[in-house]
Amino acid sequence: MYYNRAIIVGNLTRDPELRALPSGVQIATIGVATNRVWKDKNGAKQESTDYHNVVVFGRQAETSAQYLRKGASVLVEGRMQTRSWDAADGTKKYRTEVVADRIQFGPRRDSTAPATAPSDAKEDQSAQAGAQESPAIDTIDYPEANVNPDDIPF
Repeated sequence: MYYNRAIIVGNLTRDPELRALPSGVQIATIGVATNRVWKDKNGAKQESTDYHNVVVFGRQAETSAQYLRKGASVLVEGRMQTRSWDAADGTKKYRTEVVADRIQFGPRRDSTAPATAPSDAKEDQSAQAGAQESPAIDTIDYPEANVNPDDIPF
């Protein structure tokens, strides 16, 4: 039995690039950096960064391009794939990448918020104005209850 599975947790090195195949299927390419820290035999701290190419297809590609930005943290699950092609200069080129089955976004930061269209900005402003008018926390007013400890069955 063979098993080809990659799980990567890291940060985006650039904004996702969204393209479409002639068939209409959306493709997003993402660069992910993973860091590794260890101590060498002398006890000195060592650091290493690895860079991974990730390809996402379909609806996940669209949402990744919409919500992810450079520096955002992401978890990628998929399979490793190496593809080759002939370059314009006649040499054979190879690229190993992770073909994502699942993308999970990390915690959002203010800088990674998606860009909104001008019409969406007006709706966001009106929604924020409505949120400021309503109380921040809704509370429930419970009636006063006189409980006798002898009535509790345990």
